[in-house]
Amino acid sequence: MAGHDGTEGESAPASGAHGAQSAPPDPRNTPRVPIQIEEAAAAAAMALICLITFANVVVRYLTNASFAFTEEISVFLLVVLTLVGAAAAFARDLNIRVTFFAEMLPARPRRALELAGMALSALLFTLVGWYGWRFFLDDWNYGTTSPGLGIPQWMYSIWLVVLSAAIVARVAGRLWRVWRRG
Repeated sequence: MAGHDGTEGESAPASGAHGAQSAPPDPRNTPRVPIQIEEAAAAAAMALICLITFANVVVRYLTNASFAFTEEISVFLLVVLTLVGAAAAFARDLNIRVTFFAEMLPARPRRALELAGMALSALLFTLVGWYGWRFFLDDWNYGTTSPGLGIPQWMYSIWLVVLSAAIVARVAGRLWRVWRRG
């Protein structure tokens, strides 16, 4: 379980299913790059989304108008929030997966299944990054502008590439730690 400071550890001893204390975290299983990077980016994105939404509510209440153009910023920030959350989840081994059948397997096949799942996750986000790159190039080459603010669309699309690469790096780090744990 991850602690509040982004490290793999617990602030107080926890009890397992049978009341036994859990073992201290294995240093070979903790990420080298601090997860606080993703946490700070997620917190900033969430704070901006809240601020924009609050401003829209106040303006709509007082003037019966809204900042419609801010919707594209909110959607962009929501995508950023989702992708940095995914990177942090992979780093902490909290990514969404179905483990019902895997937990019934002996340790060796379960580990192989975990490695295969992470490799497929890395492949998926590599493809997302690749197609994001192509999307960025189209936005760049054609000078596409955003519908609400009229700014260059590539300023949004480049983040799909950057954050997909961050997810792939986190998956690769987790893959390495599981491989090394053996």
